[in-house]
Amino acid sequence: MNHSSSAAVTPRTGTRRSPVRELRHDPDDRPFIVIWEVTRACQLACAHCRADAQQRFHPDQLTVGQGKALLDDIAQFGKPTPIVILTGGDPFERTDLEELVAHGNRLGLSMALSPSVTANFTAQRLASLRAAGGKAISLSLDAAHAELHDAFRGFSGTYDATLAAARVVNEAGFRLQINSTITRRTVTELPDLMVQVKQMGAHLWSLFFLVPTGRGQALQALDAQENEDVLQWAHDVSGYIAIKTTEAQAYRRVAMQRDTDDAPPHGALYDQLMARTLELVTPADLENRRPRPPLATNSGRGFVFIDHVGDVYPSGFLPHHCGNVKSESFRGIYRNSPVMLSLRRPDAFHGKCGVCPFNQVCGGSRSHAYAVTGDLLASDPTCAYVPPRWLAEHDGDDPITGARSRPIPLDLEAAASTAPAATNVRAAADH
Repeated sequence: MNHSSSAAVTPRTGTRRSPVRELRHDPDDRPFIVIWEVTRACQLACAHCRADAQQRFHPDQLTVGQGKALLDDIAQFGKPTPIVILTGGDPFERTDLEELVAHGNRLGLSMALSPSVTANFTAQRLASLRAAGGKAISLSLDAAHAELHDAFRGFSGTYDATLAAARVVNEAGFRLQINSTITRRTVTELPDLMVQVKQMGAHLWSLFFLVPTGRGQALQALDAQENEDVLQWAHDVSGYIAIKTTEAQAYRRVAMQRDTDDAPPHGALYDQLMARTLELVTPADLENRRPRPPLATNSGRGFVFIDHVGDVYPSGFLPHHCGNVKSESFRGIYRNSPVMLSLRRPDAFHGKCGVCPFNQVCGGSRSHAYAVTGDLLASDPTCAYVPPRWLAEHDGDDPITGARSRPIPLDLEAAASTAPAATNVRAAADH
């Protein structure tokens, strides 16, 4: 643990696990998580929405029959089968959602849901989805106070409704995950939000690092050092509540470095967050549980997204079209798309990510790289770490895009065919 600040907490002791969990199957062969946007219809208008959700169904969204065929295709990956998360928009807008969940459950798929908290979210609906075989539900809570959260979601009352919804989720027997979007407006709320999420009975807290796409372009993301501070804080409080990150793959690098002599220094934001944390909980509270090691997945590499009309992308924040499940096998798209293959070859990434010693377990946020530079394989501009090899070999060069002054053109065929295969390692499944 880094001790450069008086606010830093005491290092953990006891039996240690690997700081990062790695997939127990080959990510070239199958994904670990499949996100399916079953509809883009939603009654909310969230400020950071990737999807620019609409109030009505798209006429070409996958039908229930096409959805069942997709689930059949996913199940044919074999065991261990991918986790399937039904999202939107608001998946609860679909009246056939129970039919889809039940079909996936019969196939042996682990079915999870990510709804919006609207009038569709009722105890009766949750009971029917639980009976159909749904296992987990994630809800969004972006601030510890109603005014800021409701401003994010576009409607007053969503904060109170979310707290009530969490109780209903727990009572219905689902595992509860809380998702929180981090921006400059919300970052200082994190310690208070952490305590609140714990009190809500969440099994997992997911911190989403804003990608400037869709409506989220109007919000302010953190800079690289601020991201680093948040990730180090998250690692240091992960003994209080299980934490994962979305579009902050550097959390794995932080987990590997944090308790070593190579741990990078933290800054003022870390000190501010930890000082507030220790006003709310004791150091012993931060040692309450064994920290949850982050899982080594990335866009197109264990993680894949299918939109409402069946188009396949490496993630919902990475608009590189790879195929459509209406006309192609989803398994074939995942395994053979040049875009997907390029994303599984971190040693061929551009800039500092390509030479980073952590790139096989991290690889950086491909979505942030693309959003900022226009280059799918560029280095992650939200990561503060600069590898020693880059400094030794590229003095004066831009660590994000490489030696060139503008984004490097994407040569997917070359990246997929010339780079070494990604390391395949094993770990317990993240269900």
